[in-house]
Amino acid sequence: DALGPEHCAKIECVTMDLSAAFIKAVEERVPQARIVFDRFHVQRLASDALDEVRREQLHEVRGTPEGRELYRSRFALLKNPWNLNAIESGRLSAVQRTNAPLYRAYLLKETLAKSLDYRQPARAERALTNWIDWASRSRLTPFVRAARTVRKHFEGILAYVRERLTNAFLE
Repeated sequence: DALGPEHCAKIECVTMDLSAAFIKAVEERVPQARIVFDRFHVQRLASDALDEVRREQLHEVRGTPEGRELYRSRFALLKNPWNLNAIESGRLSAVQRTNAPLYRAYLLKETLAKSLDYRQPARAERALTNWIDWASRSRLTPFVRAARTVRKHFEGILAYVRERLTNAFLE
């Protein structure tokens, strides 16, 4: 209620996370506004799914040398590739050699991020559609769920590519 109807009518875009409550509020108060889902929150879907896969894999090998290495791989898997130091790069390489499901999860995380880098909406749309298909077929339950979420919010995610709006400065 802080903004009167005259101000709400002027709002063209609203950037937010994927919260159902936020979506509902925007649809009720500013129905003409385009919803733009914040890139960080979209990428977080994949990061959370990756970490869930890592924990599942860790549970299977806990108490073994492979388990110790897998435990130490968390930050290497979650960091941006260009921010990895030599030790983290080595840990990522070890995951690639020894744990195909976890490495597939890592590639899914990185591919979703790259699909949001496109500046052309048509290319981003193709990349997101391909990502949804791959994640849905991945046999990695956390990514199957993430793919459903991306499919459900597809237009708002694609709106990020068009508008390049983020709510990072608020967070």
